[in-house]
Amino acid sequence: MNWTLDQLEAFVTSVKQGSFSAAARKLGKAQSRISTAIANLEADLGFELFDRTARLPVLTLQGEDMFIEAQAVLSQCQRLQSRALTVSSGEELSLTVAMDEAVPIVAFECFFEKIAQRFPLLKLTIINGSQDDIAKWVDEEKADLGILFYLKELPDSLEFVPTGQFRQSLVVASNHPLAKIAVPTFSDLNQYRQLVICDRMGNTQAKSISSQYWHIDSYYYITALVIRGVGWALVPEHVASAEWYANDLVELSTKHIPDSLVVEMGVVKRRDKGNGPVMNWMYSQMEIMFSEDA
Repeated sequence: MNWTLDQLEAFVTSVKQGSFSAAARKLGKAQSRISTAIANLEADLGFELFDRTARLPVLTLQGEDMFIEAQAVLSQCQRLQSRALTVSSGEELSLTVAMDEAVPIVAFECFFEKIAQRFPLLKLTIINGSQDDIAKWVDEEKADLGILFYLKELPDSLEFVPTGQFRQSLVVASNHPLAKIAVPTFSDLNQYRQLVICDRMGNTQAKSISSQYWHIDSYYYITALVIRGVGWALVPEHVASAEWYANDLVELSTKHIPDSLVVEMGVVKRRDKGNGPVMNWMYSQMEIMFSEDA
């Protein structure tokens, strides 16, 4: 068989994007190149991958099986490329790290201080975002490494390595009506405004519990508004327990919150990018940092 990785990429991207034209936009190629690549792949395989009688191409039964296999092949190729880059690379000259703005501040200040001492010639850029910002920046290669809270499925091009987890705390201002209810029910919470995290463009939001809610792109700004009595919120426990908020917040029971309150935190990178000495050191230090906090 003479099929190529470009043909597999065109096939897999077309399935994920829902059409040949959408795949072409995603890959930055002409639609005719995508259509030709898939037609050649079908010719090499000896059967059709798509039923083209509908308005949009639909996978055949054979196509569904090949989609699974093609994804596995491409994933393995990405890992091979990553391993090759890791072996051949020397120490990185520069790195861009994208961080969720709500990671534990003090812990990461110490982390970056250690990087400065160990790699004095490294040019480091740190950018902050929230929710989907981090994964998007790494996927688009605007950042080499992302540190984020794992709240939803990531693109297949990214690899997530967990480093720790945290619980969310239910907080209100001391003068908020909910502060008098130690174990609020869903009905109690629904009577008042909830402040809910979102990404910086407001395109992706966490699921709200209350029918009254605001979307805000920073846990710290959410907490500041909670203190002013604007509403209640679920925020990371390390934000709720920060010393500058400690005397102004009341933490309530989450017994009646329906969803899981444990969120995983970790590091994300592109599968097809190698790890140099600096990045490997950063991985190991973050594992140590969070194992000590556990």
